[in-house]
Amino acid sequence: MATRKQTQTSEGVALEPDKRRIKPPPLYKVMLLNDDYTPMDFVVVVLEKFFRMSREQATVVMLKVHRHGRGICGVFPRDLAATKVEQVEAFARQHQHPLACVMEEN
Repeated sequence: MATRKQTQTSEGVALEPDKRRIKPPPLYKVMLLNDDYTPMDFVVVVLEKFFRMSREQATVVMLKVHRHGRGICGVFPRDLAATKVEQVEAFARQHQHPLACVMEEN
C-alpha cells in the first residue's frame, strides 16, 4: 500500500505520493541443451515455433547449441519462461526426441 507524505503549503496541508520504486520481477533465460540424438532441423523448428525466430536466427542459435552445448532462446519473466520450457519439452517428447530445455535466472 502506498503511503503519502504531508507537505505544508500556504493553503494548508497537501498530500504527496510516496516515490518509492517497485523493483521489476526477475527475468529468466530459456536455453536448449545439446544432445547426440535430436536432429538439427528439429531444433530449428522448435526455435521458430516457440520463440518466433526467423530461419536465420534459429539456425544461429541451433549452431550455438551444437557447438557450445547450450544456446539462449530468449529471456522472459518466470511464468512465461516456465511455460516455454514445458511447451518445448512436451513437443520434443511428442516427436520422440530427448531435447532438453531449461531456465535459469538472468
